[in-house]
Amino acid sequence: MTRICGLMKAARNGTKDSLEKTKIAVMRKVPFLHRKDNSGSMRGVAQLKHPPPELGPMPEGLSSQQVLRRHILGSIIQSERNYLESLKRILQEYQKPLLEMESRILSLRKIQSIFYRVREILQCHSMFQIALASRVAEWDVSEKIGDLFVASFSKSMVLDVYSDYVNNFTNAMALIKKACMSKPAFLEFLKKKQASSADRITLYGLMVKPIQRFPQFILLLQDMLKNTPGGHLDRLPLQLALTELETLAEKLNEQKRVADQVAEIQQLARSVSDRGLGKLLSSEQSQLVLCETLTESVYGERGQVLKSKERKLFLLNDTLVCANVNIKGPPDLSSLVPVGPKYTIKWSAPLLQVQVVEVGQENSQETLFQHSGKMVLGPPRLYQELQELQHDLSVVEEVTLLVGTLQGTYQNLNTTVAQDWCLALQRLIRIKEDQIQNANKCRLRLLLPGRPDKSGRPVSFMVVFNTPSPLSKISWVNRLHLAKMAQRQENTPGWLSADDDGKTKAPFWCPLFACHMPVFAIKAQDRKLEAGLHNPVQSALLGFSTASTSLPQGYLWVSLQSCNASQGQIEIFSLHKSTPYAVRAFQVGSPALCLEYVPEQSLAEDAEQGLHQSPIGLGSTICVGCHDGRILVFSGVDTTAQCLLTFTNPHGCPVLCLKHSSRFLFAGLRDGTVLMFTQLWDPEPCTRVKVGSKPVQALLVLEDSVWASCGNWVAVIEGSNLDTQRFEAHQDPLVSISHMVRSGGGVWMAYSEGSSIRLFHTETLELLQEINVSTRPAFLSSGQQTIRVTSLIICQGLLWVGTAQGIIITLPVPKLEGIPKVTGKGMISLNAHCGPVDFLVAASSALAPELLKRDSFEDVDLQDGGVDQAEPMSQEHKTLADVSRRSVLLRYRLHSTAGLPGRLLTAKPDSTSADLVGATDSPEHGLEDGTIYGLSDDPEVWVRGRTSSRDNARKDRVVSAAVISGGRGFHRLDEGSLGGDSSAAECTLMVWQLPLTV
Repeated sequence: MTRICGLMKAARNGTKDSLEKTKIAVMRKVPFLHRKDNSGSMRGVAQLKHPPPELGPMPEGLSSQQVLRRHILGSIIQSERNYLESLKRILQEYQKPLLEMESRILSLRKIQSIFYRVREILQCHSMFQIALASRVAEWDVSEKIGDLFVASFSKSMVLDVYSDYVNNFTNAMALIKKACMSKPAFLEFLKKKQASSADRITLYGLMVKPIQRFPQFILLLQDMLKNTPGGHLDRLPLQLALTELETLAEKLNEQKRVADQVAEIQQLARSVSDRGLGKLLSSEQSQLVLCETLTESVYGERGQVLKSKERKLFLLNDTLVCANVNIKGPPDLSSLVPVGPKYTIKWSAPLLQVQVVEVGQENSQETLFQHSGKMVLGPPRLYQELQELQHDLSVVEEVTLLVGTLQGTYQNLNTTVAQDWCLALQRLIRIKEDQIQNANKCRLRLLLPGRPDKSGRPVSFMVVFNTPSPLSKISWVNRLHLAKMAQRQENTPGWLSADDDGKTKAPFWCPLFACHMPVFAIKAQDRKLEAGLHNPVQSALLGFSTASTSLPQGYLWVSLQSCNASQGQIEIFSLHKSTPYAVRAFQVGSPALCLEYVPEQSLAEDAEQGLHQSPIGLGSTICVGCHDGRILVFSGVDTTAQCLLTFTNPHGCPVLCLKHSSRFLFAGLRDGTVLMFTQLWDPEPCTRVKVGSKPVQALLVLEDSVWASCGNWVAVIEGSNLDTQRFEAHQDPLVSISHMVRSGGGVWMAYSEGSSIRLFHTETLELLQEINVSTRPAFLSSGQQTIRVTSLIICQGLLWVGTAQGIIITLPVPKLEGIPKVTGKGMISLNAHCGPVDFLVAASSALAPELLKRDSFEDVDLQDGGVDQAEPMSQEHKTLADVSRRSVLLRYRLHSTAGLPGRLLTAKPDSTSADLVGATDSPEHGLEDGTIYGLSDDPEVWVRGRTSSRDNARKDRVVSAAVISGGRGFHRLDEGSLGGDSSAAECTLMVWQLPLTV
């Protein structure tokens, strides 16, 4: 009891060092966590009776944020209480009865395996609840909770206990499933326990809660942080708590993913009769990249669906496997525990021989392919049908002109009717284009190698899978593309662990090296790279078929200068393919030292900030800071590189860095001055802020301030009143801050000398972490002791560090709004430059939302204009067609235009146009043209009308990301050569691509 009192006292402590005291108190008082207890008795803290945490009455006079924080704390208390109850139910309602049965249903070993580490998890959270109760009792005085989470969940023992549980989870579920199938008494035991519980939750539902616990904590702490004002004592502890919990959750998620992958591959390997494939699956080198249940469709000669069958498709790092799924077991078993499937292998293919075929890429002459004894036809030739419609439209347009030359008057043969035919064909063309788009969205078409024919020629066959959603299709194409990329020589291996163990990283789970290329088509050794920038303008040419295999949408701007420093040049590269390609180059009168992208500001934002709209309609722009002091403003909408404006400063001092915020454009000058422009299209309202005598080498914009590095100091300038405070970021006055990059609540800084980088808090400005990025001596030249950092960025949970030796290092950091502390071992890219890494650019873009929309019913094949004629239209669809014209299935022939989606066609030129699909009172056609506008009963072609939710915003967000470096030359670190003097002297770009994130 004395120990517990000491813990509660430390938890109450509200002084500045409460975080360390609480952490030490918790760590000292839990030696029993390593005690294995299999007797069923509750030992340690679980035996002690302590009142649960409970908030007292709400005091008067609380602010709205304080009230919200109190409610969130109440959610934390209730969530933890429910979690503890679930853990106790596992032990008391399931483990204990199984252990105490006179004739045990399960052996002691199996019971121990199923409930492995549950008791230790309960003890961890019992300790946390004791400390939480003490903190809650004094909440209205201290209002601190973040340090308690850090102290409770940053210990290695917590990770060990949860890791053991997560790693054993798949095995525990397999034991439960096997016992249910072989021991009816155990199955009956589980049923009775579920039936007698008030919430009807199963044992599986209880045991999955530890896996979900830390994501729940993260969501609650995110809400708490959002409602904690700046300057509050709990902000930094909350951010540190988010960092600890995210790190813990990521490690557990990775362990769970690996365990599931191993179990899935083992299950698949048991179903293989081919020795070669079985040996491949059993190899330690096999990695499961993606697996999903998809629907395979077989088509007839006219494109109609002959049959559909669910298949399980496995994407391994070097093989694609398709299997039948056979789920066997008692019919009521799946409601108690997930039943693993049994597989029958249909086919497998080396990944490098698998091709994704998008609609329109196939040969004009489609042929039948023999596969598994059946004749399989690829989907209909939609592009050929589109061309036929376009041909017919051109003919009808000519006929319309001829009809206009008729001298007499004839029924149904006049210019108005002919124009209606043109409009109808135009709409049919648009429908066909939509069908092609939809076919791309949810249809995965793969061209696979088959057995050679009798003459020995290679034969390929096509299989078609319908994915559940466009997002699933995008994921498959992207993972296939990256898995192939991972097999290239540059990625085998691509990264090396930064410690001395010499272990290489599995290529697919690291950024994949895509390519390297010279900046100039003609070799030019007299130019030097200065800066790089991603212009995320979207291209209308980028279709669905390339969205998941290309680099992030937009353009890469690269600035260069000649060795004589008298001229500057800008090179623009397109990123709309898997490899960048140059699209434009132009000269600027002076070396361009820095680049900055300024997105277009909406009218609402302008009005909110009291700004006037740009009189010239700038849109998004690229600002270029020059050596002669000018700031050139170029249009970022296209690649014409039209210079819209030129800013000058009176002293002509070189512009070393540029940053923009929603209200200002900041320019850092060599003389220690920061220029602030309030309106991008008007250079006159310019404010000068002197921050020191040394050059301003880096700028960083936060929410309401800007950080400017000047020597070894950082000046923090408030945007509202220009108040400035300074803090020392390095103790050596001869060292200057060269780079600053922010993530969450921290800023990483790199320096002109040394191999250390430092992390500072954005609010308290205190130093939180220092990392030495010196790499293994084997990669350094003789005489080199350390490396110097020349570039720094953060992209998707990785801190990228470029060095003067051309080596690129990545360090893992959290992705959320916590503190971006380095939380794991770094990696070294084996693809390096031969000279300093002049810049690192993080390029990212979100796929257009319309690519994720699907305008078709799930159970009817509409995209290719065909249906399974053996399956007539369901009664449900007929009802839909009768009741709501907003979601009807329409059928038509070319001569029947009344049922077409879109504006109603009429022979009367003055009739009111209406959307037939969306209207309930559509105007009728006149008697004159009724004979040609009859609704067809021929079910050859079915078309869906637009649904009323067509324009609803989708929550799905798919982000494509890549990292691009610029420097001299290219070489592999493990080859020990620079690739020749000529290549080492060239300005070179290197590109790494990351998997899509959703």
